[in-house]
Formats: sequence, structure tokens, C-alpha cells
Amino acid sequence: MAIEHDYFGLLESGPDGSIFWSDQVEIGDQTVTVDLTAPDQEDVSPAALDVAAAMISSIETIDLSARNAMVSEISDRTSEVTEFILQQQEELGEDIESFLVDVSGDTHMDVIRSLQLISMTILADEHGGSDPFAVLEYALDPDSTDEVLLVNLTSDGSIQSVTSAD
Repeated sequence: MAIEHDYFGLLESGPDGSIFWSDQVEIGDQTVTVDLTAPDQEDVSPAALDVAAAMISSIETIDLSARNAMVSEISDRTSEVTEFILQQQEELGEDIESFLVDVSGDTHMDVIRSLQLISMTILADEHGGSDPFAVLEYALDPDSTDEVLLVNLTSDGSIQSVTSAD
């Protein structure tokens, strides 16, 4: 079976019923990998695909919201954002400045501004559910994606959580 959508085209399911779609999207001067996936196409509604297409089309706005959510967490010394930044400072030392797009003297803000959006994964079967519908993956060094921040979004586009995946 297959699902057809105006934005995604024909989404064919694999032998196990799962669907997968991938593309590259330009945002500013970087390329972001966007994946749409679901373990069972029967769990994917046309509304979920419409929401996914809208998110991809507004990826720059979503990126700004995600960065604002990170900024709101840097005042909490125990937040995963703060711990991620401190870990990056410890590992990179003075070399951290080579990854920063701007050095303002506020390292926390400089790191958040300098994070690169690596990917957006849309879990199309989670539309309207309590689990994340979309996950944005950020890294300071795109060649070292072992240490990343993940921003989880609900299907209405609101920020659900910011976590690290180290």
C-alpha cells in the first residue's frame, strides 16, 4: 500500500508496513536533513502529513522557537542545555571559539547562536499523542554528532522538552 500527499508525493510502505521519507532543506547557509517516519502507515493520518509539511515549510520559525527554548533554560544550572554548554566548554577549551559564529563574551548565548540544526525527524504516527511529533537535532560541531541537543515538539509545534543525547 501507499499514501499519496501533495507535499511528500507517494509514500510507499516497506514490507513491514513502515514508511520513510527523507529530503534536504536549506535553512540559511546550512543544509538540514528532514526525515519523516512511521512504523505503520495505518497510524499516519492525512492531517499528520499536513502538519509535517507545514513544519518543514516553517522550519526557520521552528528553529527560532527551539533556540528561544534553549535560552530560557540557561538560567537553570541543572538544565540539560546548561550541562551541554559546560560539557562543550570543557571538551573544547579555548578551541570553542573556532565553532562560534560570534564571540560576544556571553559563552552560553554564543553557543546557542552557533549550534547547527543537523536534522528534523518527524514521527508521523505520533500526531496528537503525548510523545514527540518532531525532534530537532542540534550540534556545535556537525562532524561530531555524539554530543547533541534534541528539541522535542508536539504536533501543534510547541516545545515539549530540550534534552541532550550524549
